[in-house]
Amino acid sequence: MKSDNGLPLHSVSVSGIVRRADGRILAIKRADDGRWVPPGGVLELNETPFEGVVREVLEETGVRVEPERLTGVYKNMNRGVVSLAILCTPIEGIPHTTEEAVSVAWLLPAEAIETMPEARAVRVTDALRDGGPFVRVHDGTSLL
Repeated sequence: MKSDNGLPLHSVSVSGIVRRADGRILAIKRADDGRWVPPGGVLELNETPFEGVVREVLEETGVRVEPERLTGVYKNMNRGVVSLAILCTPIEGIPHTTEEAVSVAWLLPAEAIETMPEARAVRVTDALRDGGPFVRVHDGTSLL
């Protein structure tokens, strides 16, 4: 996508990889496409990535989180969306459905990886690995 002056347009999003003390991962089933993904969304112009992930996870799940560290950078090559995955710890709140999430669940890492599209599941696997942050590209569903 290009702007009026011909320059490419990008947006920046955040994905919260929320890991509970028992190792389970917070996941939502999106209302718009029915896919299981980590909670997240587009950053506002006036917020940092850590502020954005706190806001997005709370809005989508009712869970307040403490961001720990950036674990990956992911670009959707078809849509020009760059997403920053941030490992988070839940600090309060009971997960519940919202306008954006028709279901919210604490999944075992293997369940999250199996249930999510590859482009989202890799954010979980990367967040649980040593090293990083990892940089990957995808088409919205699969890694490229």
